[in-house]
Amino acid sequence: MKAQDIMTENPVCCLPNDTIREAAELMREHDCGCIPVVEDQLSKRIVGVVTDRDLACRCLAEGVSPDAEVETVMTPDPVCCAPEADVKEVERIMAERQVRRVPVQGDESRCVGIVAQADLALAEDHGVSDREVGRVVEEISRPARPRETGIAGRHAPLM
Repeated sequence: MKAQDIMTENPVCCLPNDTIREAAELMREHDCGCIPVVEDQLSKRIVGVVTDRDLACRCLAEGVSPDAEVETVMTPDPVCCAPEADVKEVERIMAERQVRRVPVQGDESRCVGIVAQADLALAEDHGVSDREVGRVVEEISRPARPRETGIAGRHAPLM
């Protein structure tokens, strides 16, 4: 099974200069916890991601204004996979990087989808076992090394 078989296609994206408030509104409107940040809406070249956890830990907890730009709190240059990537590769990325979502990029780094931990759990019909999902969740959830504090770009991913 491939990433393209289980990914959410054409996820909503935001731009680095959009406000944190706009990103939060998109999350609410589209019922998602992670938004790819793209260079522009035409190329959709992935430059980062912003998550609900980023908004809580890097914004609210740090006193960052909701009018600040997404670029100040996003995780830059996230690890992505290709649509043709095997689900095992997506699981490996999630486990090694301790992230719950992996952006899917097509030609020219264009954002074409996103695979979330929940997509793996729902992919049982596509050959992903409960045991595999459990192992990935365990790896993602294990305590990580202490994270740095401050503005994004200087800390570990919070995806």
